[in-house]
Amino acid sequence: MGTAVARQDRIGARVSRDVYETLCRAAELSGATINQFLVQSALKEAHQVMEREQTIRLSRRDCERLLDLLENPSRPNARFKAALKRYHKAKRGNADSSFDWRP
Repeated sequence: MGTAVARQDRIGARVSRDVYETLCRAAELSGATINQFLVQSALKEAHQVMEREQTIRLSRRDCERLLDLLENPSRPNARFKAALKRYHKAKRGNADSSFDWRP
């Protein structure tokens, strides 16, 4: 039975001499190769970006308000009912296309 080899992709970047020397020095100080340093740094930043963009942070007051609304939803008003009718009408008339959410 053969062993599976993980596929690896390549990333390249052109930078000025100053940037390259700074990155090499930082990699050396951290005990990593330049490639290890770049991948570790980029991956750390990628995780931070994804966390920031995929997480909603609420204050305690806003969190309590949201939970209250989920537990005790308000009754649908006239605007909501009208929007729901427009949605159902558009959905029936054009099931295979995206819906235009205009108020």
